[in-house]
Amino acid sequence: MSNLSAAEQRAWSAAISFYTKTYADKDLTVSLEMILIKNQLGDFETCEDLVGLKKKSCDAGLPAKLTEALAVAAPVYRAHLWKEHDRANRGWISAVAPLVRRNGVDLSHRLAEIYQTNWPKERIRVDVTSFASSTGAYTTLEPLRVTVSSSDPRNQAAQALEVLFHEASHGIADGVQDAIFRECRQRDKPIPRDLWHALLFYTTGEVIRPLVLTPTDSNSAGSSGSASSNLAASGYVPYAVREGLYKRGWEDYLRVLTQYWQPYLDGNVSYDDAIAHMVSAL
Repeated sequence: MSNLSAAEQRAWSAAISFYTKTYADKDLTVSLEMILIKNQLGDFETCEDLVGLKKKSCDAGLPAKLTEALAVAAPVYRAHLWKEHDRANRGWISAVAPLVRRNGVDLSHRLAEIYQTNWPKERIRVDVTSFASSTGAYTTLEPLRVTVSSSDPRNQAAQALEVLFHEASHGIADGVQDAIFRECRQRDKPIPRDLWHALLFYTTGEVIRPLVLTPTDSNSAGSSGSASSNLAASGYVPYAVREGLYKRGWEDYLRVLTQYWQPYLDGNVSYDDAIAHMVSAL
C-alpha cells in the first residue's frame, strides 16, 4: 500500500511479518488450524473487536498473538483498502447473484444426480473477498464454506458460476473419490493423484456449458460428444481447459474423462461402469 503514515507502515509491516512467519506456509484447505481461524473470523464478522471488549459474546477465542496482529492491521486496512474492496465485492455479488438465482436449483440437482448423492440441505456460505489464494477460490469442509475472489479475472460472468459450483461440489465429492479409490484397490492399481479433482472440474464445466449457450448455439449444439467438439459448438470454454489444467500432467485424465465419463454424463453408461473403465484405462 502507498500513502501510509510512518506509524501505519510499521503496523502493517509488523502484521505482514507475523503472518509470514506463522501462517504463510500452511495450506488454507487442509490445515485444521487455518480452517478453524477462517471459520471463527467468519462467525464473528459482525463484531467490532475479537476479544469481547465491547460485547462479551464477541470473544472469538483466537490465538492472542493473531488477535493482536489483526487489531493492529485492521485500522490500516479499513482506512486504505476496505472501501475499494467492499465496493468490488458487492459489485461482484450483484453481477453473479442473478446467475445463481436463475440456474442454481437446476445445477445443484444435476450435480447431486451425477454424484449420486444429495445436495447439502443447509445454505452454502460463500465469502467474497479481494484475494482468495493463488487459485482465486477455495473450499473448506465441515462446515462447507467457499471463499472466492471478486477481483480475479477467472471468476467473472458465467465463469463465476462454474467456479462457485465447482467449489461447492467439493462438499459432495466424497462418493466419487471413494469409488475411484475402491476401484483402484480392487484392481491393485496405484490411486491416480487428483483424478477425482479433474473429474470435478470436467463435470462442472460440462454441466455449466449448456446454460451459457446463445439462442443460436442452443438450436445447433448437441448434448453429447467429446469436450472439444462440445466446446466448439457452444463457444464456452470450461475452467480446466481455459486455464490449461489438462496440460499440466492431466492429459491422461482428460482422455479417460472424455472417453468414459462423458458417456455417463450423457446417460449412456452406468456410474460404476464409467468409474471402472476410467481406472482400467489409466
